[in-house]
Amino acid sequence: MPVSPKPPVVSRLPRRRREHYFPRLPKVPPPIEVRVNRRVSFSDADPMGILWHGRYAHCFEQSNETLGRACGMSYEDFIQAKLLAPIVQFHVDYFSPVRLGEEVTTTARLVWNEGARLNIEYEVRHARGSLAATGYTVQMLTTVEGEPILVSPPLLEKCRKRWLAGEFHDGEGWRSPPEGAGQQA
Repeated sequence: MPVSPKPPVVSRLPRRRREHYFPRLPKVPPPIEVRVNRRVSFSDADPMGILWHGRYAHCFEQSNETLGRACGMSYEDFIQAKLLAPIVQFHVDYFSPVRLGEEVTTTARLVWNEGARLNIEYEVRHARGSLAATGYTVQMLTTVEGEPILVSPPLLEKCRKRWLAGEFHDGEGWRSPPEGAGQQA
């Protein structure tokens, strides 16, 4: 009896996500959100005049810094608390190229979780509103010596208390940060 050939192996690539990399837990507040505008400069672009893929990390970082300042967890706050927050995961899904000279808006959302970590989702949009890229970072909290922190430190707990009290949201969603806090040229 002839042996039938095996069916071809089909590789399943993970689907690119347009939203929600992290689960939304019941009975917790919505993510804290900030937006940062920036124009793609010559030094951001590759030889084809497209935002170089490695520069998305810079877009994410700019919005991450603004997010930290908005919720009381700036780099200065981490230094004073003798904490580090190294990135242990970084991911980007690309949807549409961003061109030299184009203005984009990067949105960062800190998503609630119960651990001693920061789960942040990002979205980069063209000025016309279409999606250019999404992504996320996971930052684990450590001591300045690099030892993992297993229980949420006071800095994170203070942010969570403000979050639960609604300081970062109004009845419709995100409460805007002070004028100019999230704008970059």
